Amino acid sequence: MQSGYTKEELRKIIPYYRDIQIQLRPRTTLEERKEVRKAFSLAMVAHSGVKRAGGDPYIIHPLEVAQIVLNRMNLDSVSVICALLHDVVEDTEYTLQDMEAMFGKQVATIIDGLTKIEDVSSTVASVQTENFRKILLTLSTDPRVILIKLADRLHNMRTLEALSVEKQQKISSETMYLYAPLAHRLGFYAIKSEMEDLCMRYQDPGSFAFIEQKLRDTEQQRQQFIRDFIRPIQERMDERGIKGEIIYRVKSIYSIWQKMSKKQIPFEEVYDLFAIRIIVDVSSEHAKSECWAVYSLVTDVYRPNTERLRDWISIPKANGYQALHITVMSNPTEHNPNGRWVEVQIRSKQMDAIAENGIAAHWLYKGDAVSSDSQEGIDEWLQQVKYVLQNQQEAPSNELISKVQMNLFSKEIYVYTPKGEFHTMPLGSTVLDFAYGISEDIGSHCIGAKVNNKLVPVQYALNSGDQVEVITSTKQMVHEGWQQIAKTALAQIKISEALALQKDAKQAEGKRRLQEYFEKLEVEFDRVSVRRLKDFLGIDERVDLYEEVYNGNVNEAKVKRCFSRWSYLYKISHSVANNVRYLSRRIHYVFSMEAFVRKRMKRNPASMLLDEDMTHIHQTVAKCCNPIAGDSVIGIRKSDHEIVVHRTNCPEARQMMAKMGKNIVKAKWNKDAQNIDFLTGIRINGFDKKGLVNEVTNILYQDFKVNCRSINFETSEGLFEGSIMLYVQNLTILNELIDRLKKVDGIQGVARINSYTRHEG
Repeated sequence: MQSGYTKEELRKIIPYYRDIQIQLRPRTTLEERKEVRKAFSLAMVAHSGVKRAGGDPYIIHPLEVAQIVLNRMNLDSVSVICALLHDVVEDTEYTLQDMEAMFGKQVATIIDGLTKIEDVSSTVASVQTENFRKILLTLSTDPRVILIKLADRLHNMRTLEALSVEKQQKISSETMYLYAPLAHRLGFYAIKSEMEDLCMRYQDPGSFAFIEQKLRDTEQQRQQFIRDFIRPIQERMDERGIKGEIIYRVKSIYSIWQKMSKKQIPFEEVYDLFAIRIIVDVSSEHAKSECWAVYSLVTDVYRPNTERLRDWISIPKANGYQALHITVMSNPTEHNPNGRWVEVQIRSKQMDAIAENGIAAHWLYKGDAVSSDSQEGIDEWLQQVKYVLQNQQEAPSNELISKVQMNLFSKEIYVYTPKGEFHTMPLGSTVLDFAYGISEDIGSHCIGAKVNNKLVPVQYALNSGDQVEVITSTKQMVHEGWQQIAKTALAQIKISEALALQKDAKQAEGKRRLQEYFEKLEVEFDRVSVRRLKDFLGIDERVDLYEEVYNGNVNEAKVKRCFSRWSYLYKISHSVANNVRYLSRRIHYVFSMEAFVRKRMKRNPASMLLDEDMTHIHQTVAKCCNPIAGDSVIGIRKSDHEIVVHRTNCPEARQMMAKMGKNIVKAKWNKDAQNIDFLTGIRINGFDKKGLVNEVTNILYQDFKVNCRSINFETSEGLFEGSIMLYVQNLTILNELIDRLKKVDGIQGVARINSYTRHEG
């Protein structure tokens, strides 16, 4: 028995290691497997006696991460070694120098990228964003760092149940905001979906359990439908000698919930609960033609929806994903008499490997099975990432993460040049972004463009399929307003650099003019004199003074007045008086703050929300998600004197928790909150009929006796939509009211409004 482990623990541990070695055997040498064994032995010793929050030996975690790296990412033995050792330097006395001595520089470099930052300045909102930034900076040098980190985060999400509620919310928010989008952007769709489902399990457990049960209840019926749907396709493929397999995947719970929420439809009306995937076994040079042959075969059997055809074979996604996506209407069968829309994905084996293994497949298949278009897309994207990260190294972490979120995780559009070359860009990109994407010179001199032969301005938002011809002028200069027009990080960085150069030039010219003024007045151009002028004009920084001179706001006459003795003495006395008044106000503010907070608490019923030890702090309900008694909530500290309470599934709270993890405060509803009326809202839609509004208001006022702030209904062509802002005491009453309204004849959908600020009329 190995020191520090019981027999029971070893019985858990050893099967993990054996499975790793079995999977490595076909793709590694004996020497590589020996290195993996050495890493396993070291990790066993380093983590000996340590347990995770759930009670398992800590070594189980790196073993699970190593299995994800092998099974889900198809990475190499070096990645497995780093996965096994990724917490050793961070959590034990072993150093990076030890790692390099035992396993070489490559392993040590990767482990360094995976090691969390130990000491972060208190001015940084979240240690996690600093660590995420550090990991992002390794993407362009060795992508294995970020892939192992994704595996690490996935296993942490799988074992989140053992942690406190605050940690569950913090880690879930970080995962949903940072890691799930990154997994998607790198092509790991299965990992992204699992992360999102796990986040939803903790952030919206009620909705998660509801959809999970619905999927279980409909599984048998779904299986029969899929068998009936696949059978004629398989028969046609066999007849034509097309080799391949047909499989299916069920849509993730989070994706189903997103569709239900976005379209305001019940579970039963989500038509794409699953997708059929046809994987063709064909060589790479014939993959495209064979996939289109299968497309023809499928559309011979089922009627396609031509508006939902997605050709990602001819134009791969930026992360290299290739496939044909079509949506077809099924034929009536004995078991399923009604037709329904079904999504069918068609791809080759190599394309499937890229879809399943993401960015890792581009190194695995590079020069072999990856198409040139696909490889160019991923290489171009990596160059873009590298440029953004290298040019934003001095930027605050939150700013960098926001840029990455906006530019690297967003949906894509495809835009063409007049010569037919296509560029992949984030959704929402403008003509200015496109111009900078071609070159810095074209971007800086862009005055507009012809989009589909129509003249448009630089701020015009492009759509997928647009043909764009940029128009430039040598007289054009970069404007500050361009920073709001540009959406891509590339354009924003280039614009900032150009504006900085312009600013430097203005300041240099302003300094030269000021020196001339001083010479004419025979005043020494030194630090004391410049400070006297700044004080006289009320300007804080020397560079701001130079800009004011350049812009003409400070001229020779003003400088002359400054150096008049009586004018200067008056200015100084005036400044002293202002400082005395400010200090007096500040002292009064500090001594009255405690009384002010107590007074605000008495006025605000939301102060009944948090734990008793937080009652000295002003508490407010977030308007972005409008929580009411009974909602699962979390507190976010806005300042030393204020906490804002959000619902745990609130998107804005998720971002703040990801960026400001240290500011999370455990929140719960005290029993006093049950006596408070909370403002909330519901949205209703359906078929218009006579007396419908009266029936709704009777339910509100007579059956439930709730007070309403506003009721708005709009009708058009026999349909209606309405919103009602009302006061309720808790979530139970609101849910009962929604269920009751759903039973009214003519009403098709009733849903809660998350944010009432847009519906107050």
